[in-house]
Amino acid sequence: MNDHITIAIVEDEPDTAEMFAEMMRIEGYDVLKSYSGGLAKELIADNMPDVVVLDIMMPDLSGLDVLKWMHGQETLKNIPVVVVSARSLPADKEAGLKAGATVYLTKPVAYQDLIDAVSKVLSLEEK
Repeated sequence: MNDHITIAIVEDEPDTAEMFAEMMRIEGYDVLKSYSGGLAKELIADNMPDVVVLDIMMPDLSGLDVLKWMHGQETLKNIPVVVVSARSLPADKEAGLKAGATVYLTKPVAYQDLIDAVSKVLSLEEK
């Protein structure tokens, strides 16, 4: 299993956040959840997760703002981020990757696609 690998889920829709969290738990990851961008900053800074799964469209602080903030923090800028967003236009994907996302997936996301993306960014982190 994935001992002590922590995934932070940042998603404003509680049912979606719990679905993503359960996907991660099934794979043996520890999970933290935040339902807002503002609270996510505190969660990420305090817990230093191994990967962040991040929604873009949130009511307070957008996922892009969270990404930009993370990349401005020396201790957080190397944490890989998997964006999972309903925004699916090429310009949206480009903006997410430019802001610092490691992988950009669009909703609805299949279980295996999310697991593969998290595994991919964890393997990149180990190199």
